[in-house]
Amino acid sequence: MNGLLGASLGTLFPFLMTTLGSAMVFFFRKEMKSGVQRIFLGFAAGVMIAASMWGLLTPAIEESEQLGIPGWLPAAGGFALGVLFLMLMDVLLPHLHPGLREPEGMPSSMRRSTLMMLAVTLHNIPEGMAVGLAFALAVQHGDTNITMASAMALSLGIGIQNFPEGAAISLPLRREGISAGRSFVMGSLSGIVEPIFGILVVLVAGSIQPLMPWLLSFAAGAMMYVVVEELIPEAHLGEHSNGGTISVMVGFLLMMVLDIALG
Repeated sequence: MNGLLGASLGTLFPFLMTTLGSAMVFFFRKEMKSGVQRIFLGFAAGVMIAASMWGLLTPAIEESEQLGIPGWLPAAGGFALGVLFLMLMDVLLPHLHPGLREPEGMPSSMRRSTLMMLAVTLHNIPEGMAVGLAFALAVQHGDTNITMASAMALSLGIGIQNFPEGAAISLPLRREGISAGRSFVMGSLSGIVEPIFGILVVLVAGSIQPLMPWLLSFAAGAMMYVVVEELIPEAHLGEHSNGGTISVMVGFLLMMVLDIALG
């Protein structure tokens, strides 16, 4: 299996899970209850924290040392660049988080539905990068069972948390008065950036091998920015935040077990 094929197949599963989640708009008309939504957000945060640590930063350090570079340098530098990239996108790209009235980013005349889709699309970028790089790393290591299993674990973990994410975009769009069919398509398309960015980073990593540790850390930093800026705060809204806290721990444990057991 080559890197492009692996990245394509690996990022296809999270995209399909986003699509399945978006399909919930055909079965439910109302938005998820706030308590349920907090649980899903917390779970996603836990998965992404564990994926950043075991699936991205640890391999970045190991790759750096194999290249004769101090492990902390690409890990810290790439992480910081990933945070800055997402921070810049958050400031520049117009987007609207479900449940909020005022959009973020630069002023725009785009419809609320488009702005809501862009909010989720922005967060799917580092997830696609992470999965694509994991499969590229497996191919570079001779497609060994260990590295390929680790990449599959990352794809599985990201895919699981993408299911409620798809529903979290299509259901609010339906409530905005958009048809169920269009809400489904827009929710599904919010995940299309995952295979796109997954393939792009593989092309870059394949052409310049020393960039792999930096790209892995970059994806980790971008994911952690999403976790700290959006997921954890939103998972703890309201009076009773125990559900959000516990779901963070459950997501973290699940992703950690998947990576260690399969890797």
